[in-house]
Amino acid sequence: MSTSTAVAARRHGWRAALIATTTAFITAIGTAALAAPGIDPAVVTQNADPGTSITITKTVHTPEIPPKPDVVLLVDTTGSMGGAIANVQANMNTIISTVSAAQPTAQFAVASYKDVSDGAGLFNVNQQLTDNTTDLQNAVNSLSAGGGGDTPEAWINALYQVSTGAITFRADSSRIVVLIGDASSHDPSNGHTLTDAINALQAISAKVLGVNVASGGADGLDAAGQATAVTSATGGSLTGADPADVSTAILAGLANLDVTVEPHLISCDTGLSVTFDHGAVTVPSGSDVVYQETINIAADAPQGSTLHCVTEFLINGTSPTGDLFVQHVNITVNDKTAPVGACDKGVNPAGNQTGTKPNAGYADGFYQLNATDNLDPNPMIYIRDTGDSSVNFGPYPSGTTIKLTQAPGAAPSVSPGTGAVDYKVKLRGDAQLVATDAAGNVSATALCLVPPAPR
Repeated sequence: MSTSTAVAARRHGWRAALIATTTAFITAIGTAALAAPGIDPAVVTQNADPGTSITITKTVHTPEIPPKPDVVLLVDTTGSMGGAIANVQANMNTIISTVSAAQPTAQFAVASYKDVSDGAGLFNVNQQLTDNTTDLQNAVNSLSAGGGGDTPEAWINALYQVSTGAITFRADSSRIVVLIGDASSHDPSNGHTLTDAINALQAISAKVLGVNVASGGADGLDAAGQATAVTSATGGSLTGADPADVSTAILAGLANLDVTVEPHLISCDTGLSVTFDHGAVTVPSGSDVVYQETINIAADAPQGSTLHCVTEFLINGTSPTGDLFVQHVNITVNDKTAPVGACDKGVNPAGNQTGTKPNAGYADGFYQLNATDNLDPNPMIYIRDTGDSSVNFGPYPSGTTIKLTQAPGAAPSVSPGTGAVDYKVKLRGDAQLVATDAAGNVSATALCLVPPAPR
């Protein structure tokens, strides 16, 4: 706009505060003073029983700059903006390199606006989104201050145009419009109201960062509360700057935008599920979001298997590049099923005779010790004595054959057998069999009755 009005009172300390904020931001990127973006822990690997749950404290470290940023510099090029334009031109490379250091996939566009009376200068896209530094520098170098007749300009129209097709945003990008100006806007502006612009920005999930330039010749972006309305409605922010500090304000503002974090389940094996104590949370970029994650193991989850869940944490509804915000849950389901032991009939090698009633005290005392398990192919068997609680012979593999005798007054013993008999077992009472599996589960007791003494 034309430079004819009196200089408005400036806020003391703007310059020092903005320089300090941006210096801290650049230092944090270079020295990792803040936690690196991502989630902690990113991998959960545990064992758990079926029918139980595990609670994990999950911390999401949000990035200083939102992921995959598409940044549109929307610049007022009316007559009072010469100093601000010159500052952006001198520092464009710094803006690009600083943002790209935090988000290597960053792209920028350059657009400009004036007022309806400026004809072809009303709104222009000087450079579509790109990461080509030369093209972007050339675009800002092409900006020049001139025109503007009255105090309000046409940035409401410019915001509407940017969000309705003038800029080709990438899919799943973080869309940021940096509105740089020193005057309020006509409303309506080229037929578009402030409400129209806000609705259009919200429709594409674009945030507006307002940089109010204290040029000394205008009423300011927020003279009518318009800049506050649009930045608040889009989750952006509004800051002020002298013309010589515009690039500093841009960087400080980009590092102080809100980001929304939301957990999103990618996949989960049957028998496993994850839940979180809350959903989407909005915080200033660079802040931490803490979740309580509950991992649920179903009662019928297959024992002995390792089940997996993969969850990502969306940032502004976007999946950030790489796996920084992807978590993996690996739960091995404990074996909780006990084996089954049995004292089965055995062969009498002397007459090739077998008993007729399993576990019923065969007249010849020959038994086969057997055990089965849901997972362990080789459960082990122990022999105990109903007449002596200190006895615990074994372990023996399933299929072991014994000749069992009873000697109440003698010491229990096990000795090698012959032929089809693996062991000769002498007890004071009857034999009790218990089987154990690799997970330590113990079977119910099976009883081998000692044959009665001969008559």
